[in-house]
Amino acid sequence: MVRMVLCKKLGYEAEGLEQAPFPGAKGQEIFATISKAAWAEWLGIQTMLINEHKLASFEPKAKKFIEAERENFLYGSGVNLPDDFVPPASEK
Repeated sequence: MVRMVLCKKLGYEAEGLEQAPFPGAKGQEIFATISKAAWAEWLGIQTMLINEHKLASFEPKAKKFIEAERENFLYGSGVNLPDDFVPPASEK
């Protein structure tokens, strides 16, 4: 059976994650309040941020940056895209 959540990112009820994305209180909060679709969208944004900012995800400063951007994307006003970011051309 599919687990539904009232997604804070999307603003409506949607299919929830199958498990917490990582251990701890923040992982449980995301599990309870973020949909599978919103989390998948975040993973794409996270990859773009790591690539565009040339981050080493194991560095503490990079982890803090990603955590802050994740919070902004999922619960706030969105992410701060790099000034020179050009989105990939959409396929037609």
